[in-house]
Amino acid sequence: MTFQEEIKRRRTFAIISHPDAGKTTLTEKLLLFGGAIHVAGAVKSNKIKKTATSDWMEIEKQRGISVATSVMGFEYCDYKVNILDTPGHQDFAEDTFRTLTAVDSVIIVIDAAKGVEAQTRKLMEVCRMRKTPVIVFVNKMDREGKDPFDLLDEVEAELSIKVRPLSWPINIGQRFKGVYNLFEHHLDLYTPSKQTITESIAFDDINNPELENYIGEADAAKLREDMELIEGVYPEFTPEPYLAGDIAPVFFGSALNNFGVKELLDCFVKIAPSPRPVYAIERVVNPEEEGFSGFIFKIHANMDPNHRSCIAFVKICSGKFERNVNYKHVRHNKLLRFSSPTAFMAQKKEVVDEAFPGDIVGLPDTGNFKIGDSITSGENIHFKGLPSFSPEMFKYIENADPMKAKQLNKGVDQLMDEGVAQVFTHQNSGRKIIGTVGQLQFEVIQYRLLHEYGAQCRWEPISLYKACWIESDDPAELENFKKRKFQYMAVDKEGRDVFLADSGYILQMAQQDFQKIRFHFSSEF
Repeated sequence: MTFQEEIKRRRTFAIISHPDAGKTTLTEKLLLFGGAIHVAGAVKSNKIKKTATSDWMEIEKQRGISVATSVMGFEYCDYKVNILDTPGHQDFAEDTFRTLTAVDSVIIVIDAAKGVEAQTRKLMEVCRMRKTPVIVFVNKMDREGKDPFDLLDEVEAELSIKVRPLSWPINIGQRFKGVYNLFEHHLDLYTPSKQTITESIAFDDINNPELENYIGEADAAKLREDMELIEGVYPEFTPEPYLAGDIAPVFFGSALNNFGVKELLDCFVKIAPSPRPVYAIERVVNPEEEGFSGFIFKIHANMDPNHRSCIAFVKICSGKFERNVNYKHVRHNKLLRFSSPTAFMAQKKEVVDEAFPGDIVGLPDTGNFKIGDSITSGENIHFKGLPSFSPEMFKYIENADPMKAKQLNKGVDQLMDEGVAQVFTHQNSGRKIIGTVGQLQFEVIQYRLLHEYGAQCRWEPISLYKACWIESDDPAELENFKKRKFQYMAVDKEGRDVFLADSGYILQMAQQDFQKIRFHFSSEF
């Protein structure tokens, strides 16, 4: 296969949603259709002691939620599909924001009963900012929920995007009989089963009286009426506005019961974009270019508990990545060679010899990488759009076991490299402060320090309002500020100055009194 063909057959996308909309279940079923797994682990069933493939961390199995993005790749109908299953919980939103920089399109999962929820709105803003194409999958149609037309109106209003249904439900909840697939003119009949696949009937003309034999008179009449309304209200589907991020195709189904998932996948591989150009500070990087380039969007410590190693996830932007070839680490300005780059199936890894634009490759990391680093075949390129946001919650981290100080320091270092939270060292006391975007992060850090590093920590309260990075073109003014605000000053992991304001008033006064100082609320400046 030629280089161009390899690029064209790649589909890299993220699945995003509010917690509990069924994102991880949908991921499982997509993998099932792709032949990547052979039995779907019922995530909540106690009879099957097998949890979701993508939720492989111990804490994820206990809580039943995703706390880190996992990457899975499989082949489907001559396409190479890369799925990134992201955490839905808002406390892990930063991981999800960064993941969205590494994908070419997105599937948003919405719960039919709850409709659009807060976290979905927030994630959609990131997609809109980057003009990422979006497909909506309305899940849990086999439970009682909102009227489909009301749901479409809600998606349009809440996510500020036009929609176009490509499948349509026949009833809902207990009376749910299936969907009519408008994209391929199929009638898909629903039989509740977690393991088998739906029967599908080619049905070009819904005015055909045979429809009554399958779904009954009342539902047939309702379906025809709905179809008329859809054709009258919604524009004809064409791929261009979808690829421009202006319109979202909508599918209905039940991921838990394998229903509507294959239709979604079949349509997705046909219409979703292959790898797209990526914006770097210097120029636009096209996937078809000869020279290799890629960026690190995620670092994960301890994927394999037997080896205390970190893995850096690289999104390949251009050129072909090859094993055992020297590549340039732009920030360090040195050459690195990777003897065992890996492709992922959640926690399972296999060594790859080559990878193409759109692929996600794992590189063993001994502390060389941080999030946002670029790797190229020689050119100095800096990819942009991988910020760390100013944390909203802060606690002092203290060692609860003096014999394990070394393990604690190593654990904190590696977990902070992952970008799960940020560490600031107070200049006055030298104490370490952990800043996160949500309360749950503190529990995850404490749990992982204990179970992955054998280090115990305890949290102590600290009252802070905001951490902001400061810089100035006037060194004397900066020095003066640091002296005046000595008790509020800290440094981050990179040694940059951070001002820890303990109230909105203090921050406002500092901004007024020191006009020549710039205050940043994200680390990308």
